[in-house]
Amino acid sequence: MRILHYIPSIDADSGGVGAYMQLLAEELGTLCDLHILTHPSGQMLEMKNCHVHLTELINNPLSLKARRQFIETLEGINPDVFHTNCCWLPQSARMAVWAKSRGYRVAYSPHGMLEPWIMKRHYWTRKLPAILLYQLRGIRCADVVCATAESERKNLRSLGWNDSVCVVPNCVQIRDIRLKSSWKRTKNILFLSRIHVKKGIENLLRATAALKDRLNGYTITITGMGEETYIQQLKETAKSYGIGHIVRFSGPVFGADKWTLYRNADFFVLPTFSENFGIVVAEALASGTPVITTEGAPWQELNSCGCGRWIGIGAEPLAEAIDAFLDLSESELETMGRNGRKLIEERYAAPMIARKFMSLYRSLAAIH
Repeated sequence: MRILHYIPSIDADSGGVGAYMQLLAEELGTLCDLHILTHPSGQMLEMKNCHVHLTELINNPLSLKARRQFIETLEGINPDVFHTNCCWLPQSARMAVWAKSRGYRVAYSPHGMLEPWIMKRHYWTRKLPAILLYQLRGIRCADVVCATAESERKNLRSLGWNDSVCVVPNCVQIRDIRLKSSWKRTKNILFLSRIHVKKGIENLLRATAALKDRLNGYTITITGMGEETYIQQLKETAKSYGIGHIVRFSGPVFGADKWTLYRNADFFVLPTFSENFGIVVAEALASGTPVITTEGAPWQELNSCGCGRWIGIGAEPLAEAIDAFLDLSESELETMGRNGRKLIEERYAAPMIARKFMSLYRSLAAIH
C-alpha cells in the first residue's frame, strides 16, 4: 500500500506531534510505501523508512494556487489513503477536503486539538472563524477520524461533526529506551514538556509551595521550550512563593540528555489541563519512572496498572499525590517503575501501533 501523511511541521521544536510522526514513520514505513508531506524548517527531525516531500504551500484557506499544487503532489504520489494531521491550520483541513474531492480515502488525526479545553480557548476570536472557514468541513469529509484514546473518541463524537471515529494510541519506540538500573532516590522530580499554560505548571508551583518544607533538598526540574515571557512569569511566580531554590527551569533537551533526565528522576509529573495522549507520560514509564498526571490526560492505567497516580486537576490533588510519593520506599518506586515499563511494552510499542494503522488503511482502501 502507498500512504501519504500531511503534517504541518516535523521540526525539532514542533512538540509531541512531530515526535509522534518520527516514531510512527520508522515502523509504519516498513509495512507500506510511506510518504510524508510537510513544510521546510530549520531543524527538521530525521525521518526513517519514508519519503519526505517539502512544500512551500501557504496556509491560506482560500488559495487556489495551494489547491492546484497540492493536487499535483497528491496525484503524483497517488496514495491508497491520504492521512492529514492537526487542526486550526488551514492546510490540514483543506488538504482533507481537496483529497476527498479527487476520490481519495481520507483519515484525519486531530491530535487532541479538538478537546473541550482547547476548543474553549479563544473560541469567539479564533476557533469559531476557523470552524466556519475550513475546520468543520475538513473533519466532516474524512472517512475516519483517529483519536488516540477512548476519552478523545467520546469528545470527538460529542461534537457531532463525524461519527466515524476510531482509537489508535500514540506509540513509543521501546527498543530504543533503556530501563533505569536503579531506583535509589535522587531527590529529583521532573516535568518535561512544552512550557504552555495548558500544561498546568502553575498548579505544580502551587503544590510545591504547599510542600516546600517537605521538599527541602529536592529539585523540581521544569524542562521544555515555550514563550520566553511565559517562562519568565513562571520563574517570578516560583520566586514569590519562596520555592526558587527548589524549582529549576532549563531549556529543551533532546536525545541522550532527555533519557538521562527521565531515568534520574524519582518520579515524573505532568499536571496538564488537557492531553489527547501525553507522549511524555509514555516515555517516562518506558524509562521505569513512575508518573503523576491528571484526568486531563487519558492515563487511567497509572492507577489500574500500579505505575503512578491519575489524579484530579488542580494544585491540591497534585500536592496530595506528591506528598504520598515522597513517602514511598525505593522498593515501591521500583515496583511501580517496572509495572510502567511492562504497560508500555504490552500496549504502546511502535510496531504494534503501526500494525493497527495498517489494518485501518486496508479497511479504508477496501471501501473502493
